[in-house]
Amino acid sequence: MNYMALSGGDLALAALLLVVNGAISLAFRLGLAVSFGVAAVRMGVQLAAVGFVLNFIFAQTSPLWTLLIVLVMVLVAGYELVQRQERRFRSWLAYGLGNATLLLVGGLATLYAVVVVVHPSPWYAPRYIVPILGMVLGNTLTSCSLALQTLTEGAVRERAAIEARIALGATRIEAFATVLRRALNTAITPLLNVMSVAGIVSLPGMMTGQILAGADPAEAAKYQIMIMFVLTGASGLGAFAAAFGGVLLLTDARHRLRLDRLAPSPT
Repeated sequence: MNYMALSGGDLALAALLLVVNGAISLAFRLGLAVSFGVAAVRMGVQLAAVGFVLNFIFAQTSPLWTLLIVLVMVLVAGYELVQRQERRFRSWLAYGLGNATLLLVGGLATLYAVVVVVHPSPWYAPRYIVPILGMVLGNTLTSCSLALQTLTEGAVRERAAIEARIALGATRIEAFATVLRRALNTAITPLLNVMSVAGIVSLPGMMTGQILAGADPAEAAKYQIMIMFVLTGASGLGAFAAAFGGVLLLTDARHRLRLDRLAPSPT
């Protein structure tokens, strides 16, 4: 497989598109120029560092290295999930929910994709586990974040209606039914949109990268289809787990609404 190597100058030319966006921000006083610069530098440093780290990790044969990097990825993703919430659960509740959801759903989806679908040898090689887990965690993180954000906002906004249903004898799941459906729709709809336009409106990143690296487009399409199925399935399951877990955290065993478990909104 042949691929075109990129030089530092090539990356600088690509970065000119961000410079144009920064200039537009300055011209219209949007206040985003510094954000563009910080995000670009942060992304470049992070990806360059990851490239060097992965070169070392991929050269290892012990499954312990794979386990170590998996744990680091899950813990960081769980932290990011908490930080994305405007209305966060107090103390460790959200962090525990996020990590448990991402570890369970992300881990199972990745193992299924590697062991059952791709079945390389050895299956625990970081070259296969790490890239797939990274994509699964990224998509699942977004779905969980949307589900929890919509759920907590809906619980605060519809507090009176939820408590009225509970007072009439509804269980906590029944009382949250409307908010729960809205949260799941919000989390899952972007996944359906991505699947609907993949290949017609857009070429997904994995397929594009393989084609640029010299892979046969038909084979690249097969891998992309497999990844899309795994990502969408994992993200949907993650949204369900996060939403239902959020309902349990927002209520207690006596089916009472517990908004006191949410930290005050920063705004």
